[in-house]
Amino acid sequence: MTRGRTLTTTSFATLGLLAVRPWSTYELTRQIRRSLARFWPRAASKLYEEPRKLVALGLATGETQVQGRRRRTVYTITPDGRAELARWLARPGTPPSMESEQLLKVFLADHGTRADLLRTIAATREWAREQAAVDGAIARSYLTGEAPFPDRAALNTLVGRYLSDVSEATERWADWATAVVESWPEDITAATPERAALQVVADRDPTGPA
Repeated sequence: MTRGRTLTTTSFATLGLLAVRPWSTYELTRQIRRSLARFWPRAASKLYEEPRKLVALGLATGETQVQGRRRRTVYTITPDGRAELARWLARPGTPPSMESEQLLKVFLADHGTRADLLRTIAATREWAREQAAVDGAIARSYLTGEAPFPDRAALNTLVGRYLSDVSEATERWADWATAVVESWPEDITAATPERAALQVVADRDPTGPA
């Protein structure tokens, strides 16, 4: 690795897309939002910085092109970029990290009202259904042969199934949580835990007692 080089996971995500084909900054950002944003969300400003950073490190090249009155830079991965990407792929990735303001509100719901909690759970269900619709549209585009990059369908199916399973599990949880909370008293602090749910979670522990 070149001295002073600082590569992040977003750098490698950008390199991975450049390994598929050359992109302009706008195209690259749009594709990241379409394909990666579900599991690697990043601010647009950061996405615009990455291609220039990769060029400075010799991992990509940038070619200025003129389209009418507009100029754009198209970025292409270099052999060094492919080698760096391959080295990164050979290493195990860091475990997933979860961030959910809705779940945080569930966690702190005893400082609000039962109605507040039910609205949060309903919003979580709606999010899950919206994501399921996105997943379904992408899957149908592959089934009908209309999806871009059909040669990547096998890998995209692995990721798509994972994301779809998350959406489905979230909606199932929201349905269960709604039924549970609706049975609680208005004073959330007086609610009792669902022992059956605790047992389900305990039974899923692969290191627990047989």
